Amino acid sequence: MMLRRAGLGLLVGAILMAPSVASAAPALVFEPYNGTVLYAEDPDAQWFPASLTKLMTAYVTFQALKAGTVTPDTKVTCSQTATLQAPSKLGLPVGGSITLDVALKVLIVKSANDVAVMIAEAVAGSQDAFIARMNEAAQHLGMTRTTFANVNGLPDERQVTTARDLAKLARAIIVEFPEHADLFSSIQVQVGKKTMRTHNSLLVSLPGADGMKTGFICESGFNVVASATRDGRKLVAVVLGEPSVASRNDRATDLLENGFKRYFWKSLFGTSLDRLAIQASLSDSPTHLRDSVCGVARAKSKARRSVTSKLHGLDARGSGAPANAISASEAN
Repeated sequence: MMLRRAGLGLLVGAILMAPSVASAAPALVFEPYNGTVLYAEDPDAQWFPASLTKLMTAYVTFQALKAGTVTPDTKVTCSQTATLQAPSKLGLPVGGSITLDVALKVLIVKSANDVAVMIAEAVAGSQDAFIARMNEAAQHLGMTRTTFANVNGLPDERQVTTARDLAKLARAIIVEFPEHADLFSSIQVQVGKKTMRTHNSLLVSLPGADGMKTGFICESGFNVVASATRDGRKLVAVVLGEPSVASRNDRATDLLENGFKRYFWKSLFGTSLDRLAIQASLSDSPTHLRDSVCGVARAKSKARRSVTSKLHGLDARGSGAPANAISASEAN
């Protein structure tokens, strides 16, 4: 009888914890210091990380800073290769430079793909050498279903991850490098006369939000790793594959709000990132969302919204409708 009651309690808890926003995409919310998982949905489904890749770019750079092979004042120079990267970009000319400290801020706040290449070349001498470090770090952290093929998250079929693996990476950043926490909570960064604002609007809309990073390419949909702290308790949510910025923000907010509400109960009965049961069956390839996120039907829908907005004397962005209207080549 006691076992039946315990099982019923776990089921009720799972139902209570389930987010109200309907979604079939991977999601996970956890406590980073002890690794307790409060909710997980398809945590091991492979996904394209998009610019969540830059969390690993930052992590490897933090390792180099800690080792003393580079310093915050190390010059990071724009190469020809860096200029060829697709948006989002800082847009320095070949030979232009900034410090590594500024480069890291632009990497996270602006999600600049050219700066990711600049950092890789400055830290490891080449992109290939830096990517090797990224994959070594992934193995060390137990990110068993993750492979990195570039440093910024631009489309590459080989570059895959999972919600669980991203949670392990986020936990490592938070626990190992607390001195860099302010980097992920920054709202904007200034480079010369250019002011760049974060893509992570949760930093403004969600009470207690304090990091970490967004990511988007057409194949992945809209992704985010979001952290928040309330009453001394920190939680992190991983959301992958949402169809819009709005739904991404809603799902992350819902996961975190429910997490804080159920924090005590789940701290008693929750499992850890490492001990969370692996799915019985996993796809051999990541989900491709290009048609649903950036396909013809979506483009027609945006066009209709744009026409309607102009008829009301507003451009499309002014109407607020296509805040998600990002070029198919962008990763941010």
